[in-house]
Amino acid sequence: MSESVIDRRAVLAMTGGAVALGCGGARAAEARLETVEVITSRGRARFKVEIAATQAEQARGLMFRKALAPDRGMLFTYKRPQPAAYWMKNTLIPLDIIYVQPDGRILSIVRNARPHDETPLPSGGLVLGVLEIAGGRAAQLGILPGDRVLHRIFPKV
Repeated sequence: MSESVIDRRAVLAMTGGAVALGCGGARAAEARLETVEVITSRGRARFKVEIAATQAEQARGLMFRKALAPDRGMLFTYKRPQPAAYWMKNTLIPLDIIYVQPDGRILSIVRNARPHDETPLPSGGLVLGVLEIAGGRAAQLGILPGDRVLHRIFPKV
């Protein structure tokens, strides 16, 4: 893997595993909820998401969660476009991993990523954000590559 590929294992190792204990808890996560909308051919899908902008937040991601509401998720944000590869170690629930290009278009989707699987799931190109939602929701809502994601990190058109 190239150095620019985001790998939660590497980030967890760099932070000495401290993020696995969690910092701030649910109250901090609630305070940082933001809205993300995905424009599909069926209409708009809206999610309230936690923002994972720091290395520690990105290393932890949605690990150890026992459930994720259908309208919730996590948005991983980067300062510059880069390839990404995510994995599911210590993730207890299936997730849809949506890789979003710098222009806000969906590049690729990993559907129903398997819990505990350590296989890297690459983006297939440069992304500025990664949206994780409950496994199966992307199919239910008709979310496809090429659809537009609306959030403050992506340019408005």
